[in-house]
Amino acid sequence: MGGRRTAARPLTARSVVLSLLLGAHPPELPVRDIVRAVELFDISEATLRVALSRMVGAGDLDRRDGTYRLTRRLLQRQARQDDATHPRTRPWRGRWEIAVVTSVGRGAADRAELRARLTGLRLAELREGTWLRPANLRRTWPAELGGLARRFTARPDDDAAELTGQLWDLPGWAATAGALLERLETTADPAEKFSTAAAAVRHLLRDPVLPPELLPADWPGAQLRDRYAAYQAELTRLLLVTQLHNRQDLDA
Repeated sequence: MGGRRTAARPLTARSVVLSLLLGAHPPELPVRDIVRAVELFDISEATLRVALSRMVGAGDLDRRDGTYRLTRRLLQRQARQDDATHPRTRPWRGRWEIAVVTSVGRGAADRAELRARLTGLRLAELREGTWLRPANLRRTWPAELGGLARRFTARPDDDAAELTGQLWDLPGWAATAGALLERLETTADPAEKFSTAAAAVRHLLRDPVLPPELLPADWPGAQLRDRYAAYQAELTRLLLVTQLHNRQDLDA
């Protein structure tokens, strides 16, 4: 898990729109606000409107009365993003959450989807079909996984720190987080900062959110979450200014 790559994805109209709406609560914006916001990233209105049309056609967005909203599928993604930046934890008592895959005869695509679901739940695979993590997260186990994996908690005999090192590449994750923090602090270019913030939230989705007892003393997870939250606050203020300007234009 982790790694030292920090290259941001290309800044496209679609990526900007998704980032704006995924960070908005509620996740909807009038088209005039989106138009003015993307201009800050040198994206033309014509390019934006093509992207919006394609996103509606692809089922990413709903359009109603000049306002674009995330669809149900992307609302689930927003919930995962919110959890990445504000994970819900509880004190760790030394027990581990274990999920053993019990389904058989599934195709490669279904197996890959199950692996992605379990990874998204911040579990790590110890051996094929056996996934685990410290039982320090507050969450509801998805009902649809009930017939695919059996879940229980136990206290392994293995040393907890050693087991953690087998399951996660903590130095690699921390190195990437540090590079992202440096870029967020030093870059002044709006487009680069935007794409770096998007890379930061993707990296936070891969944070195992381990108990403090199992983390290095200088673990940067909380710092990266705080810095991303600060950027989201900056972006929210930007959208509020954009909305104010749009209202003034309409009143003029």
